[in-house]
Amino acid sequence: MKPFKKIVEDYEAHLVLEKGLSANTGNSYCTDVRHLGDFLEERKIGVTEVTENVLHEFLSIVHDMGISPRSQARMLSGIKSFFKFLILEGYIEENPVEFIESPQLSRELPDVLSIEEIDAMIAAIPSDKEESLRNHTIIETLYGSGLRVSELVEARISRLDLNERLLIVEGKGSKERLVPISPVSASLLENWLQQRNFLNVKPEGNDIIFLNRRGRPLTRVMIFYIIKQLAALAGIKKRVSPHTLRHSFATHLLEGGANLRAIQEMLGHESIATTELYLHLDRSRLRRELLDHHPHYKNKSL
Repeated sequence: MKPFKKIVEDYEAHLVLEKGLSANTGNSYCTDVRHLGDFLEERKIGVTEVTENVLHEFLSIVHDMGISPRSQARMLSGIKSFFKFLILEGYIEENPVEFIESPQLSRELPDVLSIEEIDAMIAAIPSDKEESLRNHTIIETLYGSGLRVSELVEARISRLDLNERLLIVEGKGSKERLVPISPVSASLLENWLQQRNFLNVKPEGNDIIFLNRRGRPLTRVMIFYIIKQLAALAGIKKRVSPHTLRHSFATHLLEGGANLRAIQEMLGHESIATTELYLHLDRSRLRRELLDHHPHYKNKSL
């Protein structure tokens, strides 16, 4: 049995040379298969041991990450093609993907923004408003780190380390996690915190990063309003919310080839008991996944 990496290389050659697919399409299919490979490696499951239940578990994780149905369907298509190749090459006899159905696609556009639409929203921010820098920082932080809106409004200065480019947030179930911050986000946050010093900060906002003009913490509703207004100014017709930016973060990282496990950790879908335990994980690995695969930050310096 060849190593999984070598099998995927053979599969890619099969797609391009024998099936006549373009190099980009072949690479896209193989990226999806490598995500499955990461999942199998973590669970110590060999490619010949994959069952329908194993694949359902993998696809369930992808779904829970907020990946759009269209991207899920494309991923499943690549995996189905891969297992047909395994049968053709004699690695397996039965196809575990045969009866797995693709997710239903809505006729409406999926609630995932393109990179161009993200850029258009940022460009739509007026440059002469008091809140312009704050709103730019909010967009970049939501899209650049995949935060939930509840995590953004509760984000605290005391839990932000701009030198290490890390933020500790409290997610669902009061579980804390470390979130890597890009150089772009870190620079914006540093500038915003300097501007924030000139606000008449109320006691309830002393440690909160994002405040309104009266020095009080922003609400979830206000974040929704900011996002929707910028989407409208950018001419985006999709239904856009703060969660759309989180979905876009996960989708773009996945399509860029980021490790599935690293995306899970950044989104906070892994059960983490305490921040202290999480601090033992490799911080640089998460930062590298973000900078290597996020379309806004690829190949930027750590």
